[in-house]
Amino acid sequence: MNIEKHWETVFNSKSPSGVSWYRPHLETSLEIIERRADRSASIIDVGAGNSTLVDDLLARGYRDITVLDVSRTAIELTKARLGEKAAGVHWIAGDVTEFPFERESYDVWHDRAVFHFLTDPLQRQRYVHAVLKSVRPGGHVIVSTFGPNGPEKCSGLDVQRYDAETLHAEFGKRFRIEESTEELHRTPWGASQQFVYCCCKVE
Repeated sequence: MNIEKHWETVFNSKSPSGVSWYRPHLETSLEIIERRADRSASIIDVGAGNSTLVDDLLARGYRDITVLDVSRTAIELTKARLGEKAAGVHWIAGDVTEFPFERESYDVWHDRAVFHFLTDPLQRQRYVHAVLKSVRPGGHVIVSTFGPNGPEKCSGLDVQRYDAETLHAEFGKRFRIEESTEELHRTPWGASQQFVYCCCKVE
């Protein structure tokens, strides 16, 4: 499957609130970021889609923000929503498992709902390598996936479900878990989905 084509189709055919993962604000992510990062932190939001996390980070005074998504359409939609504020954000259109990140570029790596789409172990290894390369020692990695009772598929794709222990195990010994939590996400059409969040510090 061409993953870029798949997500281009999704973002071209559905409204921002017409996808299951839509939330007006990513409250749990924001709370964790604010506990772990001051306003000078360099933050990357991986697989951002057209979420409002970047809007809310800017509103809270964060200024070094990078948004990455495999879908150029998703990025353009977010830029349009931000208007003039978009000029202050770094934008990357690319696959997180293949993009050539610069070494030790970020203090915070945030991912809500990309990692659970990586059903191939090699994809997950590449993802973890990207994190280790691009996040500074002492930086934080916040990853959210479907929990053990979450859906087995999303947007027509198979997913891998995790609890906090199995999610942390995918990353290895250089990642020290600092906190984990569960969230019951309500989709726009009223269904409930279990999410698990892990925040780890890179040793």
